[in-house]
Amino acid sequence: MAANPVTTTPHLQRVLTLKDLIVYGIVCVTPSAPITVFGLANVMSRGHALDTILLGMCAMVLTAISYGRMSALYPSAGSAYTYVGRGLKPYLGFLAGWAMLLDYLVIPLFCVIYGTLAGQRLIPQIPYAVWAAFFAGVITFLNLVGIRSTARANLALLAFMGAVLIGFIMLAIRFLMLHHGWGGLFSLKPFYDPASFDLHSLLTATSFAALTYLGFDAVTTLAEDAKNPRRDILLATVLVCVFTGLFRGLLVYLAQLAWPDFHTYKNLETAFMDVARLVGGDWLFQAMAILLVLANVGAASRRKWERLACSTA
Repeated sequence: MAANPVTTTPHLQRVLTLKDLIVYGIVCVTPSAPITVFGLANVMSRGHALDTILLGMCAMVLTAISYGRMSALYPSAGSAYTYVGRGLKPYLGFLAGWAMLLDYLVIPLFCVIYGTLAGQRLIPQIPYAVWAAFFAGVITFLNLVGIRSTARANLALLAFMGAVLIGFIMLAIRFLMLHHGWGGLFSLKPFYDPASFDLHSLLTATSFAALTYLGFDAVTTLAEDAKNPRRDILLATVLVCVFTGLFRGLLVYLAQLAWPDFHTYKNLETAFMDVARLVGGDWLFQAMAILLVLANVGAASRRKWERLACSTA
């Protein structure tokens, strides 16, 4: 009699280290995310945008710990879909999976709109409709090409993004020292200004600023690729939230010191670009505009990675 064929359960190769997971998480969260909400968050919080970033980080760290604990119990791809389906009921997991699709619908639309606003600040002669069509076309193209091409594009984007943001930090420090000396680098006003502080406004703005942390849970979709998922997924998700929160906090802190009066923003949606021009001149303004254009294209295309990972569940 012929031997029965051996059946095995399909699985992914476990090749990703803790470092790989952290880098991937940082790429997905995007360090430049607070730039897109800086002006509106600062006005909504009455000059306390830094607090909204830090409060959002605290909430996301707790969420990251929960995701990490669940990934240790269920070390497979699927993120919230898997955790809800296996932890509660499959039917609820099915609903959670469909709810996750809202992210894939809303984020690309937001990226098209904000990318268009940033593009118009860079080249105002091009009409809004042309910019919007351009972004929609590029995002669609990147989601159709191979995932390797998307991965290489995202790594190049992360390198450019890091260079521009570090340049902003250095030039902002230089600007504050030239105008206020060493004392200009240290102030409690971005944390608490008794003249304008309002708890209700702060909490409202925090719920808005917390949206910039979307994507950190993408690390959990790589549970089947990680060498040690029971340890590394928890560490990676928490470290990604802490690093991006502190780095974003530094950007917002310096921006608030450089432009303390939130009532005088020339353009609310792209206020951070005006701060960049103030501290670094036109070249930093243009670099920041290019960064925002590329970051919004990359953020929309990265949703493809998460869809592929979730589909393996």
